[in-house]
Amino acid sequence: MRLGLIIYGRLTTISGGYLYDRKLVEYLQRAGDQVDVVSLPWTWYGRHLTHNLSPSLYRHLRAAPYDILLQDELNHPSLFWLNRRLRGHVPYPIVSIVHHLRSSEQRPAWQNRFYHYIERHYLASVDGFIYNSATTQQTVAAALHPSSLSLLPSLIAYPAGDQFQPTLSPTQISARAQEPGPLRILFVGNLIPRKNLRLLIAALARLPLPDWRLAVVGNTAVSHPYTRAIHRQIAQHNLAGNVTLHGALTNEQLAAQMQQSHLLAVPSSYEGFGIVYLEGMGFGLPAIAGVDGAAHELITSGVNGFLVANAADLAQQIRTLRHDRDRLAQMSLAAQQRYQAHPTWEATAVQVRRFLQNLKR
Repeated sequence: MRLGLIIYGRLTTISGGYLYDRKLVEYLQRAGDQVDVVSLPWTWYGRHLTHNLSPSLYRHLRAAPYDILLQDELNHPSLFWLNRRLRGHVPYPIVSIVHHLRSSEQRPAWQNRFYHYIERHYLASVDGFIYNSATTQQTVAAALHPSSLSLLPSLIAYPAGDQFQPTLSPTQISARAQEPGPLRILFVGNLIPRKNLRLLIAALARLPLPDWRLAVVGNTAVSHPYTRAIHRQIAQHNLAGNVTLHGALTNEQLAAQMQQSHLLAVPSSYEGFGIVYLEGMGFGLPAIAGVDGAAHELITSGVNGFLVANAADLAQQIRTLRHDRDRLAQMSLAAQQRYQAHPTWEATAVQVRRFLQNLKR
């Protein structure tokens, strides 16, 4: 097959959505398919809308000899009308890879109404969907008329968490849980409001300082105002001795952080799936996530992690695991078992490729 894939920026960008796209492209290329990555420039949302009027982009897509054109749904503002212009002029189907809808995130209602309007028109402009979770499928169904959605081919293809290939044994995981001293907590995510690091720090500020240490791994340059707010919050609560901001790390460095931690806490306000929870589970880390989004498809609260709604709840769950190391060990092993039961990246990509082959016209 010859496929196109439209993304913003570089495929090597660090985020769960880009990791999904990258793993898929790598597998398709290994399978002998040709994948042309069409990179649109990152800019602000209003400028993205003008891509719909780009003569060069239109000419390129109209002339491209694709069997299928894949589009990351993140690019919806650039494509919501362009796809309609292409309809009837290209022989290939357009398939959207949907990680989560922008209008599902927490922000002022007027903004989300605008984003929802654009996203709904984009979703109605494609010929099929690849969803990263059942929750994402449900949010798309809510945005579109159910009768129109039911006519379109779709696939739920879950992300995986095996990029690090963890090798910790159950014995090692249990022994780590019983180590004396503070609870070693890991946060992994770009420093942006949706990842809710401020909520985690607010929860930890309620706990005695000797009880915990927090390692924060993630790009600090995505939102400078938010990063400054994090620094102010740490200073306000005198937590500098307990919180380490590592910035972005290599995969090897991140794997080392996961191996030495007790708990992964990323209480995002919304996740379309949450690959990092699964990656942490591979190292036997119970995961703490927010209640909204698809985290519940991975995390059984009280078994292999917790779903929390506020700082008080989050602080209570951390307090519980700090003082009940037998429960921490039990939940750590349950987390590893959940990871082991999940499909690999290879299995997911095989599923997606089969779906795409069936769509070829």
